[in-house]
Amino acid sequence: MTAKAEQRTKSLQARIAELEARLAQADKTVQALRDVGLALGSTLDLDQLLALILNKITELLDADRATLYLLDEQRQRLFSRIVIGEEARAIELPVGAGIAGHVAKVGRTVRVKDAYRDRRFQREWDEVTGYRTRSILAAPMKNHVGRTIGVIQVLNKHGDGEFSVHDEELLSALATQAAVSIDNSRLFLSVIQKNTQLVETKEQLEHRVSDLKLLFELESAMGRATTMEDLARAVITEAGRACEARAGGMLVDEIEGGLFLYFFDLAAFEAGSPSARASAASAEIEGVVDGVPPRPEVMRIAMRRGEGVIGRAMVHDEAVCFSQGQGADDERGDMEGPTRLAHLLGTELTSAIAVPLEGEDAVPIGAMALYNSRKPHGFSKDDRALLRLISANASTALRLFRSRLEREQSERLTTIGRLLSGVMHDMRTPLTVISGYVQLMASAPDGATREEHARLILKQFDVISAMQREVLEFARGERSILVRKVYLSKFFGDMEKQLEHELAGTGVTLRMELEDRGTARFDEAKMTRLLHNLVRNAVEAMRPGAGTVTIRTYRDGGDLVVSVADTGKGIPKDVQGRLFQSFVTSGKRGGTGLGLAIVKKIVDEHAGTIHVESSDKGAKFTIRLPQESAPSRSAPPAGEAEAPPRLASTDGHAVVRPAAGAAPVVHEGGPRRRTASSAPPAGERGRRSSSGSDA
Repeated sequence: MTAKAEQRTKSLQARIAELEARLAQADKTVQALRDVGLALGSTLDLDQLLALILNKITELLDADRATLYLLDEQRQRLFSRIVIGEEARAIELPVGAGIAGHVAKVGRTVRVKDAYRDRRFQREWDEVTGYRTRSILAAPMKNHVGRTIGVIQVLNKHGDGEFSVHDEELLSALATQAAVSIDNSRLFLSVIQKNTQLVETKEQLEHRVSDLKLLFELESAMGRATTMEDLARAVITEAGRACEARAGGMLVDEIEGGLFLYFFDLAAFEAGSPSARASAASAEIEGVVDGVPPRPEVMRIAMRRGEGVIGRAMVHDEAVCFSQGQGADDERGDMEGPTRLAHLLGTELTSAIAVPLEGEDAVPIGAMALYNSRKPHGFSKDDRALLRLISANASTALRLFRSRLEREQSERLTTIGRLLSGVMHDMRTPLTVISGYVQLMASAPDGATREEHARLILKQFDVISAMQREVLEFARGERSILVRKVYLSKFFGDMEKQLEHELAGTGVTLRMELEDRGTARFDEAKMTRLLHNLVRNAVEAMRPGAGTVTIRTYRDGGDLVVSVADTGKGIPKDVQGRLFQSFVTSGKRGGTGLGLAIVKKIVDEHAGTIHVESSDKGAKFTIRLPQESAPSRSAPPAGEAEAPPRLASTDGHAVVRPAAGAAPVVHEGGPRRRTASSAPPAGERGRRSSSGSDA
């Protein structure tokens, strides 16, 4: 009994020891799984998490080392992510090669008791490292959809044993945890990467939007520029605000005029007061151009080619930077420019960037520069890139501006030519009359007749003088009429003689219907031109056949009405809508398109109206000249412009009646001229008209 009891006791003690060992192992396993679970919830650092898992696997399985392989599905290769144990080189092997490759291929756990007896084992790594592999346990890492993403391989069970089924189950569980960790980490890294890309894209878009906004504001400001100073102010203001500069300049090659720097002090502009240094600078620097108060002025400074930072940027066609203490990044050229600019700024020049303004064929037409950055470290590379962007648009604007100036100059020359043609057009009448009377004087039988012809000739010279005076007024932007009392019988009697002489040999009959033989008030010389132009147009309209021109004069209320009618074919429809525009003609031989434009101008200057009727039986022009004093017209309320009434015409096109005061009225005794913008009020004009000398 004693021997049996002792044997049973030993058996029970062995059983208890075995159970305690299993319990300790179970506790260790539970603790390991708990640690791994906590790590999964507390960190997204994949290397740290996998190192923890492999450490726990090595500890729980009582192994020598463990290696984790990740699968590259595109290349179909395994590469070691991390090795726990002795330091080893990076391992890479194709799927299907070695124990780990086989597990990745078949997706099942493999236990090997003796590696050297297994044909799948590759001995090369042992030979390279000197390590002796005995037993192997390898398990696939499968994600939540069951796809293999890697392999965990454990080597050499301690005590020269082999890995058990329990070890296999434990490794499979921890491999699943590792697969979850890798998937989560990849997902997290993917989200982080996409967020980073989104942030970068957002920043790029914000920069693009900012650049587009800057360019839009720049284009808007440049589009409003009417002078080179305005253009320079617009460019420098937008560039200076974008790059945080205190001042800026735009160098322009004005070809025949030379090089000029348009300098603008942004600091003074933002302070809201004119530059205190403007008057002092203008005493030493030529070409100062006043700005519009209270804005600081843009100074126009004559420069030498290659002078200063901005000059070198233009000459060498490259960006140039200047920083105090370092000098320019390109040491070519002199540094007198910074000295002069420091005088303009009223402070020392500390930093500057300049870029060329490209012209056609990549030849610089100027340069632009910013001075004295507001930032402590001066202008940055971003500022330089932004200035290049602005300079590209400024270059285009400058080229367009120069082209516009050249076009305007060409148009002015063309206008002068057209004006001269108009003068020649109107001078034909007095010259024709003078020629006719000179011929009559040669055959006149008595002195009284010759004296009358001489008087009429001198009167035509007065007409020519009036034309000359009107051209000068036009060139100066002035408009005036000489209103006086005119005896209608005498005026239209002289007109009849002049027109009969002009119509001689044309086959056209002139008929005068003077229903009012009293007096009227108008500019006699201009009315003479008006009637000559209308009659000349009527004659042209009736060619090559004969016809009749009828001039009728009568009163209609307070207006003097003069109509000129012909028996021609009427006004062509293609010119009816623009009948009174300059240089519009229906293809008449020798026509300049100025006759009716001059007629309309004369009517407007008298504050009158012109009405046109046209049919296939002829055309009729009716002119109404107001004779009542201007105060009888109701003046518009203060601050409101009088709306021009529209007059009906039989050709379907409205004729606009000008507001009162279209041109200043001048007394015969002492003519005074005003520009059109300074015409007197309607009441004042009327008072002057009614009180003129009745010579």
